[in-house]
Amino acid sequence: MLLATLLTDFGTADGYVAEMKGVLLSGAPTAQLVDISHDIPVQDVDAARLAFARYWRRFPVGTVHLVVVDPGVGTRRKALAIESNGRFAVGPDNGVLSPALLVPDARAVELSIPHGAAPTFHGRDVFAPAAVRLLTGASLEEMGAWTSEAALLRSPEAQRRPDGGQDGMVLAVDRFGNLITNLTGRGDGVVEIQGRLLRVVHTYGDVAEGEMLALVGSHGLLEVAVRGSSAARALGVGRGTPVSLRRDPS
Repeated sequence: MLLATLLTDFGTADGYVAEMKGVLLSGAPTAQLVDISHDIPVQDVDAARLAFARYWRRFPVGTVHLVVVDPGVGTRRKALAIESNGRFAVGPDNGVLSPALLVPDARAVELSIPHGAAPTFHGRDVFAPAAVRLLTGASLEEMGAWTSEAALLRSPEAQRRPDGGQDGMVLAVDRFGNLITNLTGRGDGVVEIQGRLLRVVHTYGDVAEGEMLALVGSHGLLEVAVRGSSAARALGVGRGTPVSLRRDPS
């Protein structure tokens, strides 16, 4: 099975995603295309990076991931194709592909920009054709020149305190308004944010409707949420907000 995923900030109103799919299906007509999201905030490379980190290894070996959130399109930033953990990724060299690049066995090549490629639409004219080549059997070596220099973005790690607590920050806000932090949790302790102290619970159902809580999310990071509502809206905060974990609630 030929499988490709697409993650962009294009939205679906203007036909840009459809143009990319047209290129993919013209070159690899039996490929299955999976839309991850086209609602990444416009030009938000870090939001795309965090989204990509969640799913890329969940797909079968051989999957080709296209990630096109590209504020520097048409500039001298490189275009990359990557092989990592048995999967492939294609996109701009702006840090968005960091989750795949940070794997020890990752290999990357710099893609050439085809003559006539629109300087405003490398998703269609550079990355989709590169994905077609990978889908139809090209090796990474055939795609371009090896590069060992690529832009890497890493989420900041929480600082651990001698008392076993941690000081960190909000990394992301999901569509439910949950505040995803860089604190790592075991399911105990108290989270402090904006002067509020929240005991870590197991699930949303452990508190009443409308109550704020902290819990360990599906990726092992502590999250602040409001059952049935938005913690981001309730607190008026977003990415970068300081947050801490106390092991001892006293």
